[in-house]
Amino acid sequence: MSVEPNCDRETNSEVILSVKDVSKKYCRSLKKAYLYGLKDIGCELVGKSRDSHNLRNGEFWALKDISLELKRGESIGFVGINGSGKSTLIKIIGGLLKPDIGSIKVRGRVATLNVLGAGFNPLLSGRENVYINMSILGLSKQEIDENYEQVLDFAEIWDAIDSPVRTYSSGMKARLGFACAIHSHPDILLIDEVLAVGDAKFRTKCYRKLAELRQAGTSFVMVSHSANVILKTCDYAIYLRKGKIVISGEASLVMKEYEEDLSGKIVSQSPGILTLAEKTETEDLSITSVCFQNQNGQILQTLISGNPACLSIQCKANSKIENVGLGVLIKELKEDGDWTLNLSSDSDGQILEISPEESELQLEFPYCGLKPGVYVMKITIFKHPFYVYDIVESFKFEVTAKQAMSQCLYYQPHSWKVINRSLLKIDN
Repeated sequence: MSVEPNCDRETNSEVILSVKDVSKKYCRSLKKAYLYGLKDIGCELVGKSRDSHNLRNGEFWALKDISLELKRGESIGFVGINGSGKSTLIKIIGGLLKPDIGSIKVRGRVATLNVLGAGFNPLLSGRENVYINMSILGLSKQEIDENYEQVLDFAEIWDAIDSPVRTYSSGMKARLGFACAIHSHPDILLIDEVLAVGDAKFRTKCYRKLAELRQAGTSFVMVSHSANVILKTCDYAIYLRKGKIVISGEASLVMKEYEEDLSGKIVSQSPGILTLAEKTETEDLSITSVCFQNQNGQILQTLISGNPACLSIQCKANSKIENVGLGVLIKELKEDGDWTLNLSSDSDGQILEISPEESELQLEFPYCGLKPGVYVMKITIFKHPFYVYDIVESFKFEVTAKQAMSQCLYYQPHSWKVINRSLLKIDN
């Protein structure tokens, strides 16, 4: 995929999606929006060109000068805060909205996953909605008949398929909506914040199916606030802010920029240590740096399976703070599903106390039980039950091993010995 203007790559494979200089404007006033809409329709009816390049009173650019190209089998993610234009862009690509300026060219079948189960008629049965939904996605009745059993098996709602959809739970509708979309065999799959729904088993099943589609040549266009989802699923990413491209390119570089802007305080993440900006006077408590250390207090650039390590969290407080909890979530970047490790001082019955000015919170690991790989850690300092002082969304670190662990899911400390029972009998 090549994302203009920041990504220049070879064009030796088929381009199936081309977005060129796309802009879209909205009006904040409902009355004016209706009036402008009627004027635009009138201009089109009489053959006059409407002034799409200029803003009228009350209008603003939801998207401005967006260009990108997507090749078969590649994937791109859109990130940005709410209101940055992500969903508008994906709706334009899916044909739900018409751009005011620019053009969209699509080669192949497009399936959209924006709100799973959206578009289902609640009064019709699941079976009837499957046929209607998949026909809208471009399948003939014969094609739907051929894929119907696979849809049903994936959704796992055999007993309820002939019941009205209004009797379905949100999870059942999510299963059915996802199953319809992926079994339409799309060339491009548009995914708008839908992989956060459902239970862990369903999400894992979805990720596996997406991987199969990717290998079969399906391209993904994804909207998500989750750094892990973008990093695991997408080759490239675009960071949008107020409808404009801030940065585009490899997913890891774009997500780093996005997370820094999101927190507004990441200074740098060099190997082994994450440094954050100084706290403001209005913050009661803030994290200033995160790193792993060895037993001598030296920074560890990588952890070694089976070796001890200490997570060091430097923080600053305006005053003495009692009843503080520290939460740590760890996930391997390339893995699907839930977090690998969930640790909380609150759950362990450990009540922490933070002194004024600088303090260091430590979490000691007698040994690192993680297998080799690249991990991301989410750190939260909170006060029970719901008050959060500060969060570090993604501290990345690497784990290596002194010996082969290809057949292991974790490191188990162990020792070997032989007890000679005959010698024990002689001694007695």
